Amino acid sequence: MEVYLDNSATTRCSERACGLMVELLTKDYGNPSSLHMKGVEAERYIDEAKKKIAKTMKVSPKEIFFTSGGTESNNLAIIGAAMAYRRAGQHIITTSIEHASVLAPMQFLEEQGFSVTYLPVDRHGVISLEELRDAVREDTILVSLMQVNNEVGAVEPIAEAAAIIKEINPNTRIHVDAIQAYGKMAVTPKEWNIDLLSVSGHKIHGPKGTGFLWIREKTKLKPQMLGGGQQKGMRSGTENVPAIAGMAEAAAECYEDLAGHAEHLYRLREHFIEGVHGLAETSVNGREDRNGAPHIVSVSFAGVRSEVLLHALEERGIYVSAGSACSSNKPAVSRTLQGIGVKQELLDATLRFSFSVYNTQEDIDAALRALEELLPALRRFTRR
Repeated sequence: MEVYLDNSATTRCSERACGLMVELLTKDYGNPSSLHMKGVEAERYIDEAKKKIAKTMKVSPKEIFFTSGGTESNNLAIIGAAMAYRRAGQHIITTSIEHASVLAPMQFLEEQGFSVTYLPVDRHGVISLEELRDAVREDTILVSLMQVNNEVGAVEPIAEAAAIIKEINPNTRIHVDAIQAYGKMAVTPKEWNIDLLSVSGHKIHGPKGTGFLWIREKTKLKPQMLGGGQQKGMRSGTENVPAIAGMAEAAAECYEDLAGHAEHLYRLREHFIEGVHGLAETSVNGREDRNGAPHIVSVSFAGVRSEVLLHALEERGIYVSAGSACSSNKPAVSRTLQGIGVKQELLDATLRFSFSVYNTQEDIDAALRALEELLPALRRFTRR
């Protein structure tokens, strides 16, 4: 039996997305830049993909730009906006618990002379709106906030934050990393009055190597990929038509019954949290109610190293994560767990469990049974 509970790292590709991709890889395989009918047909698939995605967010299709994934979308949004607006100022705001694909561009920009303010978070992983208000300045050109934290599932108050930012400085551009939110909850960038939004395809049952950046019309960005001038010069390179079409199909599938999918995920999460509370010396990090994301639970297991428990679960066919998949192979301690005040001795004793619509209550029960059996043995071994 296989129980996959690492859906924040990547998801299984949906059958609808796979089927469409096979058709484009073997039949309608033209280059969308070609002038003949094969190229025209390929371009139609790209246009249709934009329409499908735009519909899920109530935006214009012409505001959708395809990338190779969430990392590229975040880099293009952050570095592109900073370079485009640097004459207006060089101050940027973000949070202390952002994904590495946001924090690394911020560090790069600091090396280029920009000043970055890193907002702290409370024990739930949520920023203070008052601290945000105090941080916005006349020379603040960009604010980048994640909608859902990838490690503990904290949901940031995006609409409220955007209202404060625009009230103080209407010229400040706002970027939202929606990579862990899109497909699980409503994402409405125009209603929030933001300017840029990043999404990754393989987090929503689409193929790996896909993503998009929503760019509000008239928002300026300095392109980071130069060459053939595709996508209005914003992101050069021949479009990966099969993958783009597959991602859009997966996106449409997610939003056909968003409420139903979210309810399913919340029930799995609540059932898992209830079971976790029955395990000795175990604690949940972040919010446990429905103010948190529906698909992520961070759990600390005192006296057991996360990597040891991860592999013990793996031997039973249960797959989880020790943190962000993009940094799980690095020895660095999680800034998110530090930021929410997790005790030092638990920083290396924490696992992330993340669910998808394909998971069942039986999957959750299997994981809980395995934890109940493994934890006492591992703790005895560790404490000898």
